[in-house]
Amino acid sequence: MATDLRLPGARRGKVRDLYELPPTGGEGSNEGSNGALLIVATDRLSAFDVVLPTLAPGKGRMLTSIAAWWLRWLERRGVVSTHLRSTETDAIPASAFDGAETTRASLDGRVMIGRRCRVVPIECVVRGYLEGSGWADYQQTGGVCGVSLPAGLRRCERLPTPIFTPATKAEDGAHDENISFDEAVRGVGGPLMEQLRDQSLAIYRAAAAHAEARGIILADTKFEFGLPINADADGGERAVTSEPMLIDEALTPDSSRFWPMDAYEPGRTQPSFDKQYVREHLETLVDAGQWNKSAPGPALPDAVIEGTLARYREAMERLTAE
Repeated sequence: MATDLRLPGARRGKVRDLYELPPTGGEGSNEGSNGALLIVATDRLSAFDVVLPTLAPGKGRMLTSIAAWWLRWLERRGVVSTHLRSTETDAIPASAFDGAETTRASLDGRVMIGRRCRVVPIECVVRGYLEGSGWADYQQTGGVCGVSLPAGLRRCERLPTPIFTPATKAEDGAHDENISFDEAVRGVGGPLMEQLRDQSLAIYRAAAAHAEARGIILADTKFEFGLPINADADGGERAVTSEPMLIDEALTPDSSRFWPMDAYEPGRTQPSFDKQYVREHLETLVDAGQWNKSAPGPALPDAVIEGTLARYREAMERLTAE
């Protein structure tokens, strides 16, 4: 459920625990003069921005495996630079475990060590199909996040071309909110948002083609970007480049909608390899008046956990097959 390490900068996301690692290399070190970020994927499960009380055993290792595979795949193909430097626990100093409940062995397969970055506070969402909040927006406005779409599209229909639909990056416990591109520009500036839009669409197109070749539709996904930072001589931080890099996870069942191609049929909800299985169970509780999508979340039955893990596992095996 959680980690306990003797490292600075500890903070907890919905699924991942983060810590700061001290610099270990000399001049030219991959980690930069400001050290690196340790990202640990737990077995926590979240839905509707609420962390649920039931663990999904092994989920963190699968998420790490999928995310690291995609990040390396994208870099090898020159699609985008990423924060990922290692997935090994060797870079964690022994002092991090002194008196801690967490052991080095328990972190095997759960760790990503990344370049420290100043996070751009925008969720970069790309949609190739019409579902989720995009479908709800389309029904009300005829578009998604200010992007006009043709009339008469059905639920889960493939869009004429993938669209970039940013969202706010909410603090823990709050909900991300879809915004227009112009609103995002007002938040972080036009040149940067144009870069993020172009990079996000390029990543989506490359990943969607790879997934389709393996019988999976990448319906939509979200990315986060950051600007690499180093320490100033006085201990402050500064961005060392204006070129954003892809950070955190990418293209996992936690951040994307994956559908089996052989069962795809527009006009209805789709079977999936992602958290939709959990969401659908929770929606039945909402419809029955047993939950209101606020914390604390309800416990999940074993069948839902097992079904979710089976879907994640199939996505991992199919997507990471070369």
